[in-house]
Amino acid sequence: MNTKVQYWIRPEIQSLSAYHVPDPGKMVKLDAMENPYSLPEDIKGKWLEILRDVELNRYPDPAARSLTEQLRTAMQVPAEAKIILGNGSDELIQIILMAVAKNDRVVLSVEPSFVMYKMIAAYTDMQYVGVPLNEDFSLNETALLSAIEAQQPAVIFLAYPNNPTGNLFDESVIEKVIQRAPGLVVIDEAYHAFAERSYMAKVLDYDNVVVMRTVSKLGLAGLRLGLLAGSEDWLNEFDKVRLPYNINVLTQTTAEFALAHKEIFDSQTVEIRKERTELFNALHAIEGLVVYPSSANFILFRTPEGMADQIFNGLKAQAVLIKNLNPSGGSLKDCLRVTVGKPEENAAFLDALKNVLSR
Repeated sequence: MNTKVQYWIRPEIQSLSAYHVPDPGKMVKLDAMENPYSLPEDIKGKWLEILRDVELNRYPDPAARSLTEQLRTAMQVPAEAKIILGNGSDELIQIILMAVAKNDRVVLSVEPSFVMYKMIAAYTDMQYVGVPLNEDFSLNETALLSAIEAQQPAVIFLAYPNNPTGNLFDESVIEKVIQRAPGLVVIDEAYHAFAERSYMAKVLDYDNVVVMRTVSKLGLAGLRLGLLAGSEDWLNEFDKVRLPYNINVLTQTTAEFALAHKEIFDSQTVEIRKERTELFNALHAIEGLVVYPSSANFILFRTPEGMADQIFNGLKAQAVLIKNLNPSGGSLKDCLRVTVGKPEENAAFLDALKNVLSR
């Protein structure tokens, strides 16, 4: 490596691996928790007509005011709560940590969970502490509360439902976490549409809680649009860190149009929940697999010991791409995760899986 790069780039950045997204090519893509359904053709036509009038030579509304109010309604954000938008949830995580960052401060979450909590903690030169979940991926109350007491974290991230495990954590334990937390608790509700459970309605009941959402899982992953809701005291400070014009004009226009047709996405979500149940039952019936209940749009399952890589590669050879979590090790050893797709995609996955297992 270039010696100047080695000297000037922080060692903790050099030690990281870049976030890798595989090229799916023409495979059945069930690796990224996306909504598999696109907009109906007639709605697409109306959307394209609206884009004709977008003034690309002008900067977008820096506060995305019209879109923000539409999101307030669509996401049922309390009227008194403030909202800021981000270029996906990732940017909101970065904004939060940049605002509180000091190199002796701690970011705390559970493990396994969303990898960007740990990565962005490193980017912002903060210490990261991950508290292992129980064997069934539930919260380890004793370990979690002990870690909060010992570490005094500036920020605690809890994904609800959790990624990559798909489960909802016990609300009574979350309440204890909120009560014991010395700093901010971020409830990450990226998969709220599939869980039908949320902290959004009571986000202002606490003085140390914010709720994070995204439109990605609803069917708008290409927009990269996230939302953070909470009290003005917190969000006014976070807004100072947000870069100007971070939500571009095409995203604002498209998201406003899409939210005006929210009933389409709602019906797709209902279908995905139905397919999730059928896919879970089908996986559960396959001998040798341990399948974990999910409140998200994906299902985590454990393969027979030592077979995860073989199964993953066998699926790829049959043009089906899912997520291999086995390299993460720890409690995810031997685990694979599949996104709930269309019926024909789920059927293709199950057929390919049975082919691999029968060899």
